[in-house]
Amino acid sequence: MAMRKTAAVAVAALTLLAAWGGAGSATAVTPATTQKAAEAAQACGVLAPGASAAAEKAVAAACEQIGVWYTWGGGHGPQPGPTYGQVDPSDPDSAHDPERLGFDCSGLVRYAYARAVGGDPLSGSAYHQFHSPQVKQRFTAAQGTGPLLPGDLLAWGSGGSIHHIAIYLGAGKMVEARESGTRITVSDVRLGGDYAGAVRIAPATAPGTFSTWGTDVWTHKEPSTTSPRVHRFPGPTMVRVECQKHAEPVTAEGYTNDAWSYLPEYGAWITNIYLKGPAWLDGVRTCP
Repeated sequence: MAMRKTAAVAVAALTLLAAWGGAGSATAVTPATTQKAAEAAQACGVLAPGASAAAEKAVAAACEQIGVWYTWGGGHGPQPGPTYGQVDPSDPDSAHDPERLGFDCSGLVRYAYARAVGGDPLSGSAYHQFHSPQVKQRFTAAQGTGPLLPGDLLAWGSGGSIHHIAIYLGAGKMVEARESGTRITVSDVRLGGDYAGAVRIAPATAPGTFSTWGTDVWTHKEPSTTSPRVHRFPGPTMVRVECQKHAEPVTAEGYTNDAWSYLPEYGAWITNIYLKGPAWLDGVRTCP
C-alpha cells in the first residue's frame, strides 16, 4: 500500500511539473525521472511520531508539492493554491517567476494548513504566520529540533523580521519552498545563521479568535477608512481580536456598523462588518 501511494505521489508530481512548469521546465517522463520523483516523494512525509492529525495532514499536503517551482509571491491568491509569481527586484534568479506556477515559502505553508483543516488559517507572510493567533506553542532557536514535531513551522529572520518559513518533517528534515530558481524540496534543517525558532500550530477557534469574510479586505492604522491601509486579507482568514471600540461608522456589503476591532498580530484595525459574528463581538472587551 505504501509503495502504491509513493508511486501515485510521484506521478502526481510529474504531472504538476508538466502542467505548472513554466520557463525552463520541460521534463520528459521517463523511467529514470519517475524513479527520481518517487524517491523524492518517499523522502517527504511524517518522519517522527507525536504530531496532531491536522499537522500530519499539513505535512502530507506540502509533500504532494515536491518538485513544484518556488516562485516569489506564489500561493497568495484569493484562495490557497499555486499562483504565478512576481519578479523580486533584489533577486535576479526571480526573472522567470511570473512564468512559473508555484509557491513561495509562506504560500506553501498557507496551502498545506488550508488543505489540512479547511478555511484559510495561515494567510499572510512568513512573519504573520510565525505570529499567528493559531500558534499554540513556541520554541527558541537554542532548543534546536529536540522538542519539535512534524508539522511545526521553522522560521528564519533577525531583529524581529521573519523572511523564511518551512514545515518540519521530523528526523532533522523539513519541506520548503526555498528560493527562486529551485523547486519545493526536502532539506536538512538549518539551525545556524539567523534561525529564529519554531512554532506549533493549533488551528481552532479560541476565545477572541474570529474569521474574516469577503475578499480583498483591508485593515487600517486607525479605526477609520481614511487612515493608512496596513494589511490586505485576500480571502477568509482567522484573526485574533484584542479589543473593540465604537468609532467611524462604515457602510459596506449592505451593512452599517460603527464597531472596529484591533488585531494585535497586525497592529491594525478592521471594521466589524468583515468579521463573522454579531455587530458587537461577544466575549471581546472594549478598547480603552
